[in-house]
Amino acid sequence: MRDPHTNTRYDFHAERLFHAASTMKVPVMIEVYRQAEAGRFSLDDSLLVRNEFRSIVDGSAYRIEDDSDDALYRMLGRRMAIRDLVHRMITVSSNLATNLLIDLVTADSVQATAERLGVRHMQVRRGVEDLLAFRQGLNNTATAADLAVLLDALRRGAAVSPEADRTMIDVLLDQQFGDLIPAGLPPGVRVAHKTGAITRIHHDAAIVYPERGPAYVLVVLTEGVEDQARSAELVAEVARVVHETLRPAR
Repeated sequence: MRDPHTNTRYDFHAERLFHAASTMKVPVMIEVYRQAEAGRFSLDDSLLVRNEFRSIVDGSAYRIEDDSDDALYRMLGRRMAIRDLVHRMITVSSNLATNLLIDLVTADSVQATAERLGVRHMQVRRGVEDLLAFRQGLNNTATAADLAVLLDALRRGAAVSPEADRTMIDVLLDQQFGDLIPAGLPPGVRVAHKTGAITRIHHDAAIVYPERGPAYVLVVLTEGVEDQARSAELVAEVARVVHETLRPAR
C-alpha cells in the first residue's frame, strides 16, 4: 500500500508473482476503455454472447464451464453492450464476459497498455479457462506492486483519461464481492476493488476511499490457504490494520 500523506510505499513481497486469478480483469477493463476512447468502437456497441474460444496453444476450441455469472449464459446467441459486459466482468467476475472482451481487444494489447502504465512483471497472456495453456504453465500472473500501479493510475485519472477513469472506478465501486478488503473496514468507507479467487488463491486489489482524508491503494494477494473463508478473514484483517494505522494521520 502507499501512504497518501507521505507518498511512502509499504510492501511485503510486493514483487512476488502470483497466479492473477480474476485480478487480471482490471487491465482488461482499462484496455477496453482505452480502445473505446481511441475510437475503435463505442462502449454502446454490442457483442454476440457465445461460449466458444480458442486456446493460445494450438487454436483448439474450448468452452467455459465454471463461472460466477449464470445470468450471462441465458444471453447466449443474443447481443450485449460492451459497457455491460465490462460491468459484469468486474462486478460479478464473469469469465464469459472476460473472454468476449479479450477476443475484442486482444491479450497482447492488454499487456502492452499495462506496461505503458508502468507494470513490470504482470502478464496477461490469455483468456480464462484455457486449460491447455494452464497445463503448459501459460498463466496470467500478477504482483501486488503491479496491480497497485494500475489502480493508482486509475485513482489519478492517468490510466486512459480522467472521465474514463472515473467511470471505471464507478464500476469497481459496484463490486458485488465484499468479503475481503471491505470486510475489514468501517461502514462508510468506499472501496473500488477487484477480487480474484481460484483454488488456494485469494486476492483483492483496491482503491480505498476513507470518510475523511485522501484515497489510498491497497493490494493483498494470498496463496496456499485451503479454506477461502480463512483467507478472506486474513485479507480483511490486513485491511483493518492498514486502515487503523493510517487513521491517526487523518
